Amino acid sequence: MSSDDQSPPYWLLISVLFSNQPLSPSLAMTLHQAAYELHARGDGAKQVAGDMMSGRVVNLRKEVSFGGISGPAFEAEIETERGSGAVRFVLTRQGLEMMKQQPAEPPRPKYLN
Repeated sequence: MSSDDQSPPYWLLISVLFSNQPLSPSLAMTLHQAAYELHARGDGAKQVAGDMMSGRVVNLRKEVSFGGISGPAFEAEIETERGSGAVRFVLTRQGLEMMKQQPAEPPRPKYLN
């Protein structure tokens, strides 16, 4: 079983406010991972690349709330096989809590020569 099989579904991790491109699960997870790293480190922006996409995710450094969903806001400018696009999204509080509970990746084995 790969680590992807154990990942929570993307719709628990992010809530998309706007997108002029259809988001595949792979694209949504790429955006989530970049945004989570930005949030955890307090960084402002990060270049991303994935399956047939590239772009940049920006930490808006704002908390947003609508209905029962709230969290830090991000936006991304992306290039996909369908052209350029913009995505605005929120890391959900539920998703942030789930990521904190995930165990850190085990250290890679060291091989002796």
